[in-house]
Parts: sequence; structure tokens; C-alpha cells
Amino acid sequence: MSCNTKNPKIVVLGAGAVGCYFGGMLARAGHNVTLIARPDHVAAITQHGLHMDCQSFEEYVAVAASTELAAVAQADLILLCVKSPDTEKTIESIIPDLQKHTAIISLQNGVDNCERIRGLVDNPVFAAVVYVATIMAGPGRLKHLGRGELALGQGDPSVHSAANAELLKALAALLCAGGVPCKVSVDIRKDQWSKFLVNCSYNAISAIGQMTYGQMVQTEAVRELIHQLGIEVVSIAQQQGIGLTLAEAQDANDMIPQTMPGQLSSTAQDLARKKPSEIEFLNGLVVRKGQEYGIATPANQSVYALVKMLEQAQQCR
Repeated sequence: MSCNTKNPKIVVLGAGAVGCYFGGMLARAGHNVTLIARPDHVAAITQHGLHMDCQSFEEYVAVAASTELAAVAQADLILLCVKSPDTEKTIESIIPDLQKHTAIISLQNGVDNCERIRGLVDNPVFAAVVYVATIMAGPGRLKHLGRGELALGQGDPSVHSAANAELLKALAALLCAGGVPCKVSVDIRKDQWSKFLVNCSYNAISAIGQMTYGQMVQTEAVRELIHQLGIEVVSIAQQQGIGLTLAEAQDANDMIPQTMPGQLSSTAQDLARKKPSEIEFLNGLVVRKGQEYGIATPANQSVYALVKMLEQAQQCR
């Protein structure tokens, strides 16, 4: 049985700011969507609908919500939005309810989530690179700050197949028709690393200073640090066989404060809520790969260490 892309049942697993945005857009377009989220969000969404304060509209969107992972049993498509540290634990938890035909799209930060998912299940698994600025402004209340598109791809060349290619096109068409601009990338790994570069360059600094991207770059020393972080990420990417150049990295990093000036990074939001961050799968991954390849990564090591220190300080309070 193949994934139903004509009238699919869609489950957003880990519906925080990113998941609520894309799930809400699809629900608003008339799709059958269930958001699996924290109890406070589920209670608010069940009572009032999902409040979407977006750049082009503001309204309550009717959408199903649940706290139960078992809701994935109905899914033709899962949009996986849990934090990267929770990937294996979450997939292992849903295996008893996961249907063989269900496609999984990872909308997560980092570059290795699909590989980790495929190590646990045989379902079609696709990578999504997410370009959106969002925050949760309260239980069941989404604030959209900018952009809102996706790039999809198969990722690891070893899993490429004609069937997956056709399914990917159908899923991209489904998302586009649902109000989410979406393209099938010819090189999703490069797109992932370009986004990873931006996350490594901005997230930790935003978290340490609790500042938005636009505020950060007003300081010249921070702009230089962003540049150095990018140089190190490009070195690791090229060692991994990713064709990312320094010029492309500079262009990507220069664009972010222009297109998302009001965005506080997800790492900053995590620390503000006293939650564990994804730093191990961002700058921490760069540091570990640098050690593996014999490439010095002092800038990434510094911001990684500072975020880890802040996390430890929160645990001690």
C-alpha cells in the first residue's frame, strides 16, 4: 500500500511553532490535520481552534489536536517536528502504531535526522529544509514573523528510488496546494547544510544574548563571529562531500537578518523557557566532526560551550 496523497490524513508530531504553522496552513486549506502537542496547546486549540497571527491573515483555524502519540495510527503523512535530541525516542514510541505506508517528512533542525529515522523504520522518509520565522505567543497562539516555504528531498543517495521520487513530487504538490510554497530540491543535502550553516551561525549567539537576528548584527564583533562560525561549518561540509562554498555561506548568512530581523532563535526560545536546546545537533555536531576530521573549530567550540554552560546553570537553579 502506498501513501495516500489525494486526501491524506496528516499528523504533525511535535507541534510547536514550526509544526503549528505548517499544520495550521494545511488545516486552513481544508486538509485533515491532527496536531500532537503539549497539553496546554491542545487544550487551547480544542476549545478555540489554533490562533494564527500571520503576515497575510489573522484568524482561528479549526484543527484537531491531541497529546497522544497513538494518533499517528491514522496518518498517511507525518510532519515530524520534535527536537533533534528526541528523534530516536519519538520514532521508537510510535512504531507500534505506525502504518507501513505512512510517509515521514522531517522538518527538524540539523542534518542527520533522516539517517537516524531510517535506522529505525522502513517507511518513506524525506528531508525538509524549513524557511519560516515563527514563535508560539501563548497556548494555541501562533505568531508568524516571516517567510514560510519548504524544500523537500530524498537526502542520502543510497535511498533514492523512482517510487520515492514520484511520492516526493506528489507531497510537494500537496503542500503547494495547501498554501505552503514547496519545491523538490535537486540537492537537498546542500540545502540542509546551508540551513545548518545559518543555524550554527545564529542560534547560539541569539541564545547567549537573548537577542533577535536583526539586533545581533548591529554589533561588528558579532558579525565577525558569525563569519568565522560559517567558515568552520563550510570546512566540515566540504569534508562531508557537500558542495557549499564560502561565498554561498556568506550570502546565506547575510540574508537572514534581512528576511528574519525579528526572529529569536529556537535555541534562545528553549533557554528562555528553561528547556534543553538542540545545541548538541548544531554547533556540537560541528565540533565533533571537526575532531573526527582534524579540523579546528574554535568559534563553534566557544558558542557550544557557552550554551552548555547556560543549560547547566538553569539545571542548578
